[in-house]
Amino acid sequence: MTETEGKFDFAIDRGGTFTDVFARLPDGREKVLKLLSHDPQNYKDAPTEGIRRVLEEETGQAFPREQPVETSLIGWIRMGTTVATNALLERQGERTALLVTKGFKDLLHIGTQARPKLFDLEVAVPDVLYEEVIEVDERVVLRQDGCQLPRKEPNTGDSLEVWRELDMQRVEDDLRGVLSRGIHSLAVLLLHSYTWSAHEKAVGSLARRLGFTQVSLSSEVMPMVRAVPRGYTVCADAYLTPKIRQYLKGFTSGFRGGLEGVSVLFMQSDGGLTPMEQFCGSRAVLSGPAGGVVGYAITSYSQTENKPVIGFDMGVRRSTSTDVSRYAGHYEHVFEATTAGVTLQAPQLDINTVAAGGGSRLFFRSGMFVVGPESAGAHPGPACYRKGGPLTVTDANLALGRLLPSYFPRIFGPGEDEPLSSEETMEVMSGKSEMSMEEVAMGFIRVANEAMCRPIRALTQAKGHDTSQHVLACFGGAGGQHACAIAQALGMKTVFIHKYSGVLSAYGLALADVVEEVQEPCSLQYNPRSFSELDHRVEQLTQRCTETLRDRGFSSSQITTEVFLHLRYEKTDCALMVTATGYPGNSRSCKSGDFRSAFTKRYLQEFGFTIPDRPIMVDDIRVRGSGKSGIKSVTNTKMGSGILKITKCYFEDGYLDTSVYLWEELPCDHNIPGPAIIIDKNSTILVEPSCVAHLTEGGDVCIAVGSDPHCLLGTELNTVQLSIFSHRFMSIAEQMGRVLQRTSISTNIKERLDFSCAVFGPDGGLVSNAPHIPVHLGAMQETVQYQIKSIGSIIKEGDVILSNHPCAGGSHLPDLTVITPVFRSGVSGPVFFVASRGHHADIGGITPGSMPPHSTSLQQEGAVFTSFKLVTAGVFQEEAVTEALMAPAQYPDCSGTRNLHDNLSDLRAQVAANQRGSTLVGELIDSYGLAVVQAYMGYIQTNAELAVRDMLKEFAHCRQKQTGSLEVEAEDFMDDGTPIRLRVQINENEGSAVFDFTGTGTEVWGNCNAPRAITFSALIYCLRCMVGQDIPLNQGCLTPIKVIIPSGSILQPSQNAAVVGGNVLTSQRVVDVIFRAFEVCAASQGCMNNVTFGSEGSGYYETVAGGAGAGPGWTGRSGVHSHMTNTRITDPEILEKRYPVVLEHFSLRPGSGGAGEYRGGDGVIRKLLFRNKTILLSCLSEFCLCGPIGVVYCPLWDMFCLYTPGGGGYGEEDKQTAGAGRLLKKRRRFNDNFSERGSVFEYRMAQEGV
Repeated sequence: MTETEGKFDFAIDRGGTFTDVFARLPDGREKVLKLLSHDPQNYKDAPTEGIRRVLEEETGQAFPREQPVETSLIGWIRMGTTVATNALLERQGERTALLVTKGFKDLLHIGTQARPKLFDLEVAVPDVLYEEVIEVDERVVLRQDGCQLPRKEPNTGDSLEVWRELDMQRVEDDLRGVLSRGIHSLAVLLLHSYTWSAHEKAVGSLARRLGFTQVSLSSEVMPMVRAVPRGYTVCADAYLTPKIRQYLKGFTSGFRGGLEGVSVLFMQSDGGLTPMEQFCGSRAVLSGPAGGVVGYAITSYSQTENKPVIGFDMGVRRSTSTDVSRYAGHYEHVFEATTAGVTLQAPQLDINTVAAGGGSRLFFRSGMFVVGPESAGAHPGPACYRKGGPLTVTDANLALGRLLPSYFPRIFGPGEDEPLSSEETMEVMSGKSEMSMEEVAMGFIRVANEAMCRPIRALTQAKGHDTSQHVLACFGGAGGQHACAIAQALGMKTVFIHKYSGVLSAYGLALADVVEEVQEPCSLQYNPRSFSELDHRVEQLTQRCTETLRDRGFSSSQITTEVFLHLRYEKTDCALMVTATGYPGNSRSCKSGDFRSAFTKRYLQEFGFTIPDRPIMVDDIRVRGSGKSGIKSVTNTKMGSGILKITKCYFEDGYLDTSVYLWEELPCDHNIPGPAIIIDKNSTILVEPSCVAHLTEGGDVCIAVGSDPHCLLGTELNTVQLSIFSHRFMSIAEQMGRVLQRTSISTNIKERLDFSCAVFGPDGGLVSNAPHIPVHLGAMQETVQYQIKSIGSIIKEGDVILSNHPCAGGSHLPDLTVITPVFRSGVSGPVFFVASRGHHADIGGITPGSMPPHSTSLQQEGAVFTSFKLVTAGVFQEEAVTEALMAPAQYPDCSGTRNLHDNLSDLRAQVAANQRGSTLVGELIDSYGLAVVQAYMGYIQTNAELAVRDMLKEFAHCRQKQTGSLEVEAEDFMDDGTPIRLRVQINENEGSAVFDFTGTGTEVWGNCNAPRAITFSALIYCLRCMVGQDIPLNQGCLTPIKVIIPSGSILQPSQNAAVVGGNVLTSQRVVDVIFRAFEVCAASQGCMNNVTFGSEGSGYYETVAGGAGAGPGWTGRSGVHSHMTNTRITDPEILEKRYPVVLEHFSLRPGSGGAGEYRGGDGVIRKLLFRNKTILLSCLSEFCLCGPIGVVYCPLWDMFCLYTPGGGGYGEEDKQTAGAGRLLKKRRRFNDNFSERGSVFEYRMAQEGV
């Protein structure tokens, strides 16, 4: 396939609002066009209309709309489309049935069991894509006893047993029943089909024979281990592919002969083109934005001396979000990502969607400037669209003079025939603040820019890259207005904007290659014994790729292939998809490359260390073949004019004369000093005062970014800076977390992300905390303040403190908190503190994992640290901390830590994370001064206080009106009868409250005692949920609150009391009691259902979901974690692959949720069959009919059956609910307009899923 000569070639990006068309004309000229994607009064299909217009304008011939377009003049058509994305977002796909292994009908409903939004009491999860479920009584399991069965295709290195064969007659009867109900699309998910697909293929053949029009098999759609994401993916494929075919049928019908003989290619989510016939639902979700990534990657990387590039796609006017990605010579892919609530297991470009775009709404909340995530949408749109819309980022740019209405088309207003309205923007914006209108607009722009900087920092620093060493490649209609400011904030020196930046997604399609990918699973060690088999399988996959591309018309010279191995260290989950490019094969490697060297170098870069003695496992083999077919852009030398006009734009220094240029009239090699505006028909570029724009030979804009001198900032409150400092403090905590995750070694911290990092003031008050793990909220503050009180006078620079004791703010002993004071020259004491808390897998005690269900004293739960100097004068105290970690062995039946190496490595990682935080705090002080930074620390805490006071005042007002009382109370009982009692007295005038737990039962002999810090964590969590909006979670939340906890009670036990159950069980009951008092929602399942099993050779820990409580206006979610935990559960296939169990059953428990006007969510049923030898099993749970399970031994083939509690119902079944709790209903879901996406989002969700 080559460029066609003498014909028209088209690359078209069909977006949700606009369709962009790039055309290569027969004489080599290029033409771009933008039109509405939906305009049914004028045309049926936008891409067809775009092609028709170009042909008509350039040939002078008539191409009537009512007739099919003549195709003899068309060489090729390439398209990216949001058809699949929109169908997924709007749930407008094909009616689909799911066929799944018996016992797992609710597997995809439960999913990972984590809720998507931590503080939303209504657990709003998108519906599953299938309408009916067929359970098939078949079962394939992995052998674990060393017996080798005959190899089954495809071979992964695993051995298999077929425990139950398919009953094909039963399957046929069930399939016929589904067909009779009008469902013709089928998704098939059978456990372990990624490695042995015979059962799935048999079902697929039968279904096609019976008349299903779409049959998607998980073993074909994506043969990768993990049943849940593979199940989501196969359902998406079955759900979306028929819709894509329907669209393609309509599209081709608009051309004579149905486009026969014309090469028609579609962009896939991985950035490669594929023939129209192969375009399918599971690979189409990022079809639109992928073109933009290819466009900036090819145009920017080579133009900027091969410096790494950050792609910044801020869509035209109606955009609700911005896409951020990275390119450094190769495309960065992820293989599991969530879009519209559906996790897809397929190669996808790592495109991170940020909640800030031109259509993002602007708010004042509790004295802070807030941008998004709510959007004005296409209708009514921003206020300036003349349809009564709200204030948005677009309005702020217009108010500052950065958008010029006279250069916009007259498509606004009710009749869509009026210009942008500056007047309506001014009217809506006026009166918003005591500040001037321009200061308000500038404030919102600065906050929006900082919101977009945070994910860019996260995207780069997560993989060990320096953000400032990147080029910012800006495209999309609105991005040019923000590019210079964002680059300045990130320390970048160059902004690159391509001449087709307004239609770069379409242009990227013209530059892209045709891609064919093949992948198969593997379970081999990467060592010389497996090289011959790996080479053989790589050769087979490469041949398949090459033959497919040859069949599509590519010659051998146009085809390239790249081999990837999905590698990880044994007994870890951090797998990297590694290419050996730059690492040629040698005598100690595969023929296709030295993958060991490539893997260890990348692992070292991303995580800061390697594990030299650990075997490397191959999880998957992947070959990516490319057929080179992209065009080469033509350079057009322009002889243009100078300044078009001078206008006034508002900047930090006020209004400045700003030159306005038309991009198309600017000559090449022309320099434009800022401030300036460069206008194109599809975009507007703002050149800030300290920047200089240069027109390249190709007509692109390259901006040299000058430094952004900070304006002098005093200690008095500036509401704009308040919002920016809030982002900066959170960014420090987030960057600390990235360092900890990169440099830690244990599964718990590196892979499960069970940690928190935080910044504290000189008084130990919490300033910012990331991520928001509920049980850590507020608890670390207690720990830091304890150290200040007990050893504050002897803390010196270079000291680092280690603590985990419950009396010192600890939650339970495995959570080790490392605290570093931040000193400043000329100041006697610490000016800030930074701290990190991480869950260590073992610190000794009576059971492996240090989570004994039957402990009766603190010493049985592991090593104890109260105020231990982990680092003294900069020296890590390895000998002393080792002695302390081994100390539990002195107690009866106890052991010291069983994993000293990981403990020491993770403690060093926590010290390194703190050091990063200390450095960043120092840089912030260098920029603004200590007095200013500490002042804004106080303002941020006051802002959180104000939000809580406002919520309490509103509640008190409703409560007083309805009941005449400002006092609420509630109680609940633990399974052993111990009461938890709460009385809350609210002061409406002050917005304050006293939370009095007097009457709560005394501490117990078991381990359900909850340290005082746990109650504070539960309280902050509840307050944040009831506030109902995103606020800083810091010390200020508790300022209006007085807490009374009786000493010696279960909520403030003696210093030697066992506490491990209090952290995971009692904490849930405290939350339920608080919410019951405020009538916010019904009780949840009330526990975390902690299950631990193991033997000498292995150990496993999980928490199991139950039902969420219902509330005013919503039913409780079934099969989900609630409140103080959000842990993801291990995928069934991973569980069976690594541990001596078979998961026999995992489904919802119908009817277990409480009754009411709104029913509570159902619990789950989980059955584990133990396989090989005697296993030690323990379970910590509450709300059990027969009391919690202790420790038992499970002989071979014993089955453990767990039935988890449901959530409570809300209101009477036949009566409308009333009560003060209703006041919170309107605030529960504030993020409905926006769906985040990308590796940064997945990382945060994983952290909150702990």
